[in-house]
Amino acid sequence: MEYYTYAYLREDGTPYYIGKGKGNRWTDKNGKNCIPPNDKSKIIKLKQNLTEEEAFRHEIYMIALFGKKCDGTGILMNIADGGNAPPIYYGEDSPTKRPEVRAKIGAANKISLKGRKVAEEVRKKQSNTWKEKLKNNPRPISYYTENLKKMAERNRTDKEKHKRHSEMMKGRASANRKSVLYDGKLYMSMTEAIKKTGFSRYFILKKGGKFIDKIN
Repeated sequence: MEYYTYAYLREDGTPYYIGKGKGNRWTDKNGKNCIPPNDKSKIIKLKQNLTEEEAFRHEIYMIALFGKKCDGTGILMNIADGGNAPPIYYGEDSPTKRPEVRAKIGAANKISLKGRKVAEEVRKKQSNTWKEKLKNNPRPISYYTENLKKMAERNRTDKEKHKRHSEMMKGRASANRKSVLYDGKLYMSMTEAIKKTGFSRYFILKKGGKFIDKIN
């Protein structure tokens, strides 16, 4: 199974969490210090069809680009810098049991609360961090935020396309349960007609084959 990187977006389109995974990891709530957005269009895949190593590298890059709230370097809720296996969040070995991690989580939560003012020293540190990143990065940060918006829109389009494809396949499944009349012969199903004639479904229907509800 191929790996991918993904992001959870705020209402303004900026990411608040970057991750790496495979399968349904991008919608999984377990093993994270934040929860996926209720609006599924705010969950997007950044890169797909990656090896695990490529996914780790891209995760590290994206987390470094947007920075983390817990250390005052940016806007993400991530605690780790990425590139490592997800921690186990139970028992005495849980990272959340360590005082320094608990302190980071607490600091991140305080910063993220609406209406709560960010301390002046933290604000300056965030500002300086972004300025340094923009100096070393030939692309402005707007380039990445605009790309995230495009990815979100493409994600919504893909969902609509998948829905149409699903409805089409359901229609085909329903049709395959009907009998088929082709070239004067009656077949129990399209599958049987294809098997016995050697022709494709498209060819049979194009050459006058038709579905019938019942065998007379």
